[in-house]
Amino acid sequence: MSTQPTDDQNAQSNRPLMRGPDRRRNVVDTRGTGLERRRGPGRRRSDFAKAAEEGEMTSEQFLFIKAIDAYKRANNRPYPTWTEVLEVIRKLGYRKTCGMELDLAGAEDWSEAPDAPAFPPPNEDDDEAAAA
Repeated sequence: MSTQPTDDQNAQSNRPLMRGPDRRRNVVDTRGTGLERRRGPGRRRSDFAKAAEEGEMTSEQFLFIKAIDAYKRANNRPYPTWTEVLEVIRKLGYRKTCGMELDLAGAEDWSEAPDAPAFPPPNEDDDEAAAA
């Protein structure tokens, strides 16, 4: 067996060392949205996230998983779209009744009544515009 370096090893050892500032930091968006999952120094997982990642689901999480699974089986959809996921969430009874706790650029916050229908009936104006 030869102890001579191969061409691949020579190419790696001849690679120049990167010097100067780390330019990758300029590309990363550091604004907080409230959705960050990465942990760094001083950031701990919530008990809610920690339990879920360790396989201990709350009844809310279990109900959601069961509802999504039932939707996928009933509609033969292994990968539902986000619109379909939102449909399942609304059929579970969730409504947007509170303000956002997130900082989402370009998104307008809104809310609805707790007893709002899952899918409001279409406006008559929309029907007339579609027929024209």
